[in-house]
Amino acid sequence: MEMLDELGRMTLDEVADRIRTTWCCQTLCPKRTNAVPGEGSPRARLVLVGEAPGATEDATGRPFVGAAGALLDSILEAIELPRDEVFITNTVKCRPPQNRKPLPDEIASCIPYLWRQLAIIKPRVIVALGSTAAESLLGVKKSLSELRNKVHSYNGIPLVVTYHPAALLRNPNWKKSTWDDVRIARQLLDR
Repeated sequence: MEMLDELGRMTLDEVADRIRTTWCCQTLCPKRTNAVPGEGSPRARLVLVGEAPGATEDATGRPFVGAAGALLDSILEAIELPRDEVFITNTVKCRPPQNRKPLPDEIASCIPYLWRQLAIIKPRVIVALGSTAAESLLGVKKSLSELRNKVHSYNGIPLVVTYHPAALLRNPNWKKSTWDDVRIARQLLDR
């Protein structure tokens, strides 16, 4: 609770500095090269939330900069939203070993940062990239297929769930479904 109170007084830049300079968990933080707080416009109408940084992100301290990031950039271009007009972040801010899924205690330790980022930005729409982000933001345990094709709500903000770009690299046949999802997000932005 003390962490939430402290974060509640921080700006977006202060949250990013805290993520970079402190350890919120004893499993991921000690092994990181760089924490990855997220980046983009503090006035973003759209926030994209992934699972966790990968190797390239850990090396650079920036979210979605590898092959999955290039695909995400293409998706954003297709809906006419430049990367610098959105905010991109992850559920956890440090890379899990061998890119494994973050453990529940790791998510619990790190998610207050995400909550604060969303409270500061106040986006019009959130897109959860993959089941980890969706389950963490919605507080549910459901499959991606159960979560897709619906508009959910995170603290009154419309939330759309789609495939993580890394999954699309492994399964290109999911790109059409992802296109359907991001078009829903775009329509919500245009309202």
